[in-house]
Amino acid sequence: MHRRSFVRLLAGTPFLRDFQLRSDIPALRVVSGYPASAKPGMPGPYPGRVVSIRSDTCVDTSTGAANDEVVREMMARGMRTLTGAGTTADAWRRFFEPSDIVGIKVNCGGYPHCVSAYEIVADVVRQLMGIGVPVSHIYVYERFQDQMNEVNYAPHLPEGVQIVAAERANRNVDNSGYDPATYLEADFFGEDDTRSNMMRLVSRVLTKIVNIPNMKDHGATGVTGCLKNIAYGSFSNVARTHQRGKSHTYSVVGALAAMEPLRSRTVLQIMDGLRGVWHGGPFARTTRYVFYPRQIMFGTDPVAIDRLLLDIIEKERRARGAISIWDRSPGSLRMDDTRARDADPNVNIIIREPGHVEYASTLGLGVYDRARIVIKDVDVP
Repeated sequence: MHRRSFVRLLAGTPFLRDFQLRSDIPALRVVSGYPASAKPGMPGPYPGRVVSIRSDTCVDTSTGAANDEVVREMMARGMRTLTGAGTTADAWRRFFEPSDIVGIKVNCGGYPHCVSAYEIVADVVRQLMGIGVPVSHIYVYERFQDQMNEVNYAPHLPEGVQIVAAERANRNVDNSGYDPATYLEADFFGEDDTRSNMMRLVSRVLTKIVNIPNMKDHGATGVTGCLKNIAYGSFSNVARTHQRGKSHTYSVVGALAAMEPLRSRTVLQIMDGLRGVWHGGPFARTTRYVFYPRQIMFGTDPVAIDRLLLDIIEKERRARGAISIWDRSPGSLRMDDTRARDADPNVNIIIREPGHVEYASTLGLGVYDRARIVIKDVDVP
């Protein structure tokens, strides 16, 4: 059992949360002045509930192009099925109101072959505007401006949508986009900068967040799903957690996702499975490791969705004859050798930590037990 001790300081000062973890994991210190919501967005109103919308026609697998009309129908069916609402607009009203300032957390790291789909992002914007959220109150965000420039969502979205990144590139040289008062502190490998700060946009501007990850493998965490996309995509200086063959992502992914106000404001998870990556993730520099699940998953529980993602990636890797995401064999490890990893799906560059999903459940972020996850499957022509 993981033990957590909570230390609350004097009123008006930040609170610190100290995690007592596995003996092989460094202590983590969380500093935030934001109290938890009475009903935090994660796991939200539908813990352990996942809606999976599938369509054989949503993507042309010969070209990788998505069918916008089919994707819109998948989105509408997914939201209505998740909420039980009679109309798509009413489904969105369960989560958002016109006064909200809404962030859409995309994933751009898999450019050019697997990023948060233009069609899905555009439909989220369309639905938010349809229930009265002003276009100027909608932010599409990611950590790195260079990745956002490559993906270039602007031509696919209405004029006035804010497109924001925290820093120019993954160089850890510009902290102006991060909140100095909201951070996780830990020393993993003796690094000089031991803090990971939350984006200012998340802590000081947004009131609600929609999380749109992809179905991707990851060399340090096993998968890049809801938890990692919202956690590592909203904080600075996180790549320091995995290097030299060792990954501290087991505890850090969940710890970041559980930080306030990120936890309370992330109210909707839309897992983009139009395309996926079964090896070499979180990147997708080649089509060799791209596959097509042709589905979108909806929920408020990031753990439940990621629990299903573990099985999806594992199944695809087994079908391709690749080692398991759970493989911890020293014989599979070529430490930090990305070329070897990219050339051979039976190579790990870091011992992966897919157990980060289960650990996140111990922080109250969702349901991990497969027997307690209720899946509603819907097929769209």
